[in-house]
Amino acid sequence: MNWAINRAGRVKWAAGSMAGAAMLMALPAVAQDTFTPPRATAYAEAMALPDWTGIWYPDWGALFSNRAVPPVLTPQAQAAYDAYRESIRENGPNQEAQAQCLPPGIPGVMQQPYPIEILFSPGRVTILTEAYDQIRRIYTDGRGHPEEPDLFFNGNSIGFWDGDMLVVDTIGLHPRTNIIAGIPHTEKSHVHEHIWMPAPGQLMVEYTITNPDVLARPYVTRIAYRLDNEFPMREYVCAENNRLESGEHGANIDLGFDDIE
Repeated sequence: MNWAINRAGRVKWAAGSMAGAAMLMALPAVAQDTFTPPRATAYAEAMALPDWTGIWYPDWGALFSNRAVPPVLTPQAQAAYDAYRESIRENGPNQEAQAQCLPPGIPGVMQQPYPIEILFSPGRVTILTEAYDQIRRIYTDGRGHPEEPDLFFNGNSIGFWDGDMLVVDTIGLHPRTNIIAGIPHTEKSHVHEHIWMPAPGQLMVEYTITNPDVLARPYVTRIAYRLDNEFPMREYVCAENNRLESGEHGANIDLGFDDIE
């Protein structure tokens, strides 16, 4: 019975397909040259930009060389940061954001031990990061910032080219993201970036972050990358094997040490 139903279904499908094909054959012929889509001539501008093609991995030899100096905080922010550090000493690192698979925001997403890829298109630079499968869109078409920006994890970014250097300005950063661990962004956070190649196969990103709520002076930090096309970027799905657990003091990994006698 099942075979008969399946067979009947296949026959019906085949008959329908033949009827559809006959209808297509009955349509009048359309000359191939009657529709010519517009050419993407704006890519000529992108072709004149520096070649950042490839996969960029964090340069461990230089990655932390310019991140050792902590930001200078306002008294109120310093008190909050001291309390955060004390909580870390008592309870371990707070993994609340990681437990919820929340992306780290700017500059954190560029400081992950994972590669990035940079794409040029007319009026836009797109940065793909393997960590959290994040996409950063930096508009270089001359637009300004929105007057009342929505708060995004990667903010609202506009930029322009200064020779071979990309200059980026970002506002509207989500308060669930941090300037550094323990110091969250506020709506007054303003991130200024310079991205350039100091030498072949090397990429440098310099951040200058200002925020009168928490920073007593601008915070400057750098991130270095090296070109390495041996390994392609992979899919990063945070929730696929996420074993973090939430509890009274936030979230962390339960390694089961309390059960060992």
